[in-house]
Amino acid sequence: MDRSAIIKYIEREKIVAVIRADSIAGATRIASACAKGGVKVLEITFTVPDAEKVIQSMSKEMQSDLLIGAGTVLDEVTARIAILAGAKFIVGPNFSVGVAKVCNIYQVPYMPGCGTITEMLCALEHGCEIIKLFPGSAYGPSYIKAINAALPQLKIMPTGGVDLTNVSDWIRNGAVVIGVGSKMTDPAKLGDYKKVTELARAFKKAVKGNENEK
Repeated sequence: MDRSAIIKYIEREKIVAVIRADSIAGATRIASACAKGGVKVLEITFTVPDAEKVIQSMSKEMQSDLLIGAGTVLDEVTARIAILAGAKFIVGPNFSVGVAKVCNIYQVPYMPGCGTITEMLCALEHGCEIIKLFPGSAYGPSYIKAINAALPQLKIMPTGGVDLTNVSDWIRNGAVVIGVGSKMTDPAKLGDYKKVTELARAFKKAVKGNENEK
């Protein structure tokens, strides 16, 4: 799958599950639970110990229709490690010119975290197709609509603050993708992976419902 196909796949699936855990086993179980619920784009954050090993094993062993990427990528060294481990996309809480260059060299999509229009335009100039609005809770759904009024070419993925009560608002205001972390995965902290799967299904249903309304 080339860079263009990866972007199209992410846009079609509409949800990126943000996976955080304190061990390789924990991250793998959470990712599997999300996948069972129909969420196929999985972001393994580099807050997970040995995250590159998780990415490598999941890329090889999990079902072929899953897209495994890396999150919380802050610098070009981490980006290259993630890409060589098999990450198909890179996400960060910030924008980094160095990370953008590495991703462009390897032709891997980079979705950096931005807040202002200036940051977003800078990311666009460096080849970022989808911009992560982070933290989404600090801005709200209407912020995307306001930005797209002036810059309709911006494709925005809110992350942080997206939950089942407001996912409809985010999509209706123009989010092309949503990033969901704790609101989907928190039950794993209590060992309730079945609940993670249920929440994944609920998010998929909510997204699909909003797509049908368009």
